[in-house]
Amino acid sequence: MATKEKEKELIKRLQDAIINYKVADAKQIAEEAVAVGADAYTVTMEGLAGGMEVVSEKFDSHEYFVPETLLCAKALYAALDVLKPHIKLQAGGARGQVVLGVMQGDVHDLGKNIIKAIFEASGWTVHDLGRDVPLQRFVEEQLKTDSDIVMLSAMMTTSMVGIKKLIPMIKEKNPKVKIMIGGAPITEKTVEEYGADITADNAPNALKEAMKMLETLRKGRAA
Repeated sequence: MATKEKEKELIKRLQDAIINYKVADAKQIAEEAVAVGADAYTVTMEGLAGGMEVVSEKFDSHEYFVPETLLCAKALYAALDVLKPHIKLQAGGARGQVVLGVMQGDVHDLGKNIIKAIFEASGWTVHDLGRDVPLQRFVEEQLKTDSDIVMLSAMMTTSMVGIKKLIPMIKEKNPKVKIMIGGAPITEKTVEEYGADITADNAPNALKEAMKMLETLRKGRAA
C-alpha cells in the first residue's frame, strides 16, 4: 500500500502528464501507481479528472485549442486503461446507469468522452449513444435500459434548443428519470427553463451530482 505522500506525488505527476499531453508518461505513472498499491479511484479522480479540469480551463481561456485538448484526452485514456480494472474491483460493481450522448446536429464529443471515462471508472454502467444523436434515440435507450439518469451534451446554441423539446419526451415516458445537461452554452437558467434537473461544469462535478441524484432515486424507490 502506497503512503499518502507517495500517492500525492503520483497524482501530481499524473496531472502534469495529462496537462502537458505526455501520453507515454501518463501510462507509465499509472502503472507505477498500480505497482505500489496506490488507491486507483483516488488517483483517477484527482490525477486524471483533476488534470483534465486544468485542460478545460486552458481550452476556455484559448490557451489550448482542439489539437492540444485531444492529445490531453489521449494521455487520460492511456492512464485510465491501466487504472480502470483496479477501480472496478474497488468500486464493487456498477453504482447506477446513465444514458449519455451529444445532441442532434452537434459533433463536439470531447467533453462527453471525458465524462464517460470518469463515470465508467467510478463503477457506473454508461450507455454511450455517441454524437449527433436523434432525439427519439435518447427516449428509446432510456426505456430499454431503465437508466437512472440521462445526460445530454450540447456545445452549440443551435443544438441546445433540441434539449427543450427532448426533456418532455423523456419525462412523458418515465417521469422519475433524472436529466443532467451540459456544454458551453448551458447555464443554471437553461436548466430551469428547459425543465432539466441539474447541470455540471466539469466531469468530477457531474459525477458528484449524479451520485446525489442516484441516492435520491434509491430513497424514493425504498419508500
